[in-house]
Amino acid sequence: MSENTTEVLVGGVVLAAAVAFGIYAAQVAGLKTGGDSYPLQASFRSLEGVSVGTDVRLAGVKVGTVSGVSLNPETFRADTTVAVSKSIEIPDDSAIVISSEGLLGGNFVEIFPGGSPFYFEPGDVIADTQGAVSLISLLLKFVSGGSEEAAQ
Repeated sequence: MSENTTEVLVGGVVLAAAVAFGIYAAQVAGLKTGGDSYPLQASFRSLEGVSVGTDVRLAGVKVGTVSGVSLNPETFRADTTVAVSKSIEIPDDSAIVISSEGLLGGNFVEIFPGGSPFYFEPGDVIADTQGAVSLISLLLKFVSGGSEEAAQ
């Protein structure tokens, strides 16, 4: 009988450790229950390297995630929805940009706050956008000797 009790205790400890690890992993990954964020819309020329779940940062701090991406068939732009933490108020003259973490890093969405005393409301559209810059096109411009204006 003592072997059976020992096995049950060890199994319980392993199960508790697995649950604790799962909760920790969810917190580190930024997974939260719904209701603590609000949506903002933006339309980008290029959304290269960004997908649903990509970080949205303000001053280098994660303030939300990309919650939706779709192609607008009329404008051929990437319509994007970002979920921003309700505790963060974004001025309504802010810009949203696709930024890179470096040469080998991934892309993320960065918000550059404006100076307006008014703030975006849930569902508002951020008009000032800048899409992803292709590393390949930059390298081709560098190799070819500069910008297109220099060639003219």
